[in-house]
Amino acid sequence: MAEMNYGVDYSDIREQVARLCSHFPGEYWQNLDEKAEYPHEFVNQLTESGYLAALIPEIYGGAGLPIRAASVILETIHSHGCSAAASHAQMYTMGTVLRHGSDEQKQRYLPAIASGELRLQAFGVTEPTTGSDTTQLKTRAEKKGDQYIVNGQKIWTSRAHQSDLMLLLARTTPIDQVAKRTQGLSTFLVDLRDVRGNGCEIRSIPTMINHNTTEVFFEDMAIPASSLVGVEGEGFKNILSGMNAERILIASEALGDGRYFIDKGVAYANEREVFGRPIGQNQGIAFPLAQAYAQLEAAEMMIRKAAALYDAGQDCGEAANIAKYLASEAAWKAADETFQTFGGFAFAKEYQIERKWREVRLWRTAPISNNMVLNFLCQNVLGLPRSY
Repeated sequence: MAEMNYGVDYSDIREQVARLCSHFPGEYWQNLDEKAEYPHEFVNQLTESGYLAALIPEIYGGAGLPIRAASVILETIHSHGCSAAASHAQMYTMGTVLRHGSDEQKQRYLPAIASGELRLQAFGVTEPTTGSDTTQLKTRAEKKGDQYIVNGQKIWTSRAHQSDLMLLLARTTPIDQVAKRTQGLSTFLVDLRDVRGNGCEIRSIPTMINHNTTEVFFEDMAIPASSLVGVEGEGFKNILSGMNAERILIASEALGDGRYFIDKGVAYANEREVFGRPIGQNQGIAFPLAQAYAQLEAAEMMIRKAAALYDAGQDCGEAANIAKYLASEAAWKAADETFQTFGGFAFAKEYQIERKWREVRLWRTAPISNNMVLNFLCQNVLGLPRSY
C-alpha cells in the first residue's frame, strides 16, 4: 500500500506533532476510556511543546500562529489516533479573551496559560432548558458593588474539573428589558480555583465516550467585577468570534479522525483475505472507502477557506459552519465504512475501531447540531424564512 501524505503545509509542525503522538498509542487511550480518566500526560506534553499556546501572541508567551496552524495541529493529533478534545477549548476560547479582554486580563492570564501554569478549558454556555437557543439562557449575573452574583446552571461544560478558568456567558439584563434578545448577555472569565465549593458545584456526566464533561451549578457565586470580559451586555457578540474559531478547529479534528479511519480501512482491506483475495478488491468495500476519502478532501478545502477568511479578519461564519458540517459528515462516513470493512473485528477493542467510531459520532451533534448549521445556512445565507 502506498503511504498517503495528506499534509502540504506546516510540514514541520505535522512531523513534530506526529512524533509526540507516537508516544501515546491506542492502548493508552483505550485504558483511559475504560476508566473515564482525563489524559493528563498527553495534555501536559501538548502544553510543554507549546501547541496549546499556538494562537496566543508572542508578547504573552505564545507562538502567535494563525488559526490555519492550529487547524493543522488538531488535524494531525486526530489523524494519528489521539484526541485533542481534552484540550482544544484552550485554543478557541482565546478569540474572546484576545479580542475583547482588558489589558489587565491579558497580562494576568495569557502568559500563565501559555506556560501551562493555568488551564482555560471550560466554556460555560449551554443550559439544560435552552440548548442551542443561547439567547434564552437563564443563568443570571447581577452586579452588586464591586462584584457580580451569579445564579444558574450550565450543562455539557467539558473539562470543568480539569480547568483553572472558565469562560462564562450569563444574562446581566433580563430579556424583557432589552430591545433584541442578543442584548443583555455578558461574558466573564471565572477563576474556578476561587469559587469551587464556594457558590460553584461541578458534577461529572457519565457518557458513551470519554469526554470529561460536566454540569455546573451556581448559587450566589460571587466573582470580582473585573471578571467581566469586554462591555457588559455585549457578551453574545464577544463569543461569536470564539464560536467561528471553534467550528474551524472542530472541523479539523473531524478531518483528522476521517484520515485515521481511511488509513485503517484501506490497510485492513488490503491485508484481509476472504475467498482467496483481499477484500479491498471487492467494489462493495472499495467504493465506500473511496467515497469517504473524496468527501474528506472536499471538507478539507472548506476548512482551508474558513481558516483563510478568519486569519484575514473577514466574515467567516458561512465557511466555518459549512466546514464543520462537511467534515463531521465525512468523518462519520469514513468511520462507519471502516467499521463495516473490519466486520466483526471492529467490535473488538484491540483494533481501536469501536472506540474511535463512538468518538467520531459526537461531531455531528456537538459543539452544534448539524441541523442547526443547516438552519443557519437556510436563514442567513439562502434567505429562507426563519424556522425557529
